[in-house]
Amino acid sequence: MPSSVESVPRADSSGPARPGPVPWIAMYHSVGDRSDDPYRVTVTPGRLERQLRWLRGRGLRGVSVAELLAARARGEGRGLVGLTFDDGYADFLTHALPLLARWDCTATLFVLPGRLGGVNAWDPLGPRKPLLTADGIRDAARAGVEIGSHGLTHVDLTRADDTVLGAETAGSRSTLQELTGATVAGFCYPYGTVDQRAVDAVRRAGYDYACAIDPGGLTGPFALPRVYVGQDDTAARLFLKYRLHRLRRRPVEGL
Repeated sequence: MPSSVESVPRADSSGPARPGPVPWIAMYHSVGDRSDDPYRVTVTPGRLERQLRWLRGRGLRGVSVAELLAARARGEGRGLVGLTFDDGYADFLTHALPLLARWDCTATLFVLPGRLGGVNAWDPLGPRKPLLTADGIRDAARAGVEIGSHGLTHVDLTRADDTVLGAETAGSRSTLQELTGATVAGFCYPYGTVDQRAVDAVRRAGYDYACAIDPGGLTGPFALPRVYVGQDDTAARLFLKYRLHRLRRRPVEGL
């Protein structure tokens, strides 16, 4: 099966990297019922639709991270923002995917191949939400969604020993590539926690980029910062988050 992921130029492949503005990448998780949402990881379908409508109304289009980075490398990234969905919840297919298609957007879905068809057992407070099966991940990929790795089982890589670190990075990539028949270019650090050791492991595993949350001095192609988007993010809040993102982050080499 040919890869549906647009090739991302590697940061070290074309001579000295020039500093560029950090891309705007939104971080979502679950889309569905949020009556019990202690970690604030869920937005309702109605809220997601209003947020996508806001993007499109401002002349912006949400795309996968691979597409965003490839477009920026060609000097064609204007008007594009990244959309990411962490953990691979089953409600992505039923609630998020139809809305993305309606608003002519794509996204990157970071999944956990070690928990196929399982639940979010890493969240002590629950509620338990079903995760995508192998077939569900393949369905998302066929719909044009970029599939990335969120590790095997959602562990904090900064606390993992060498064996676990290798399995969560290289092992999860190999498993996903076998599952989808496509190249897996992107990684997402569970919990957003990242250190230089984790970055090095992701790079060695063959990924082209990785997403974090707020990686500070590690910011770069293998530690991309993202903007949390939740249920309370109305048009006004999204506008502020969009405008402040670049003001808060200085240009970074390789971006």
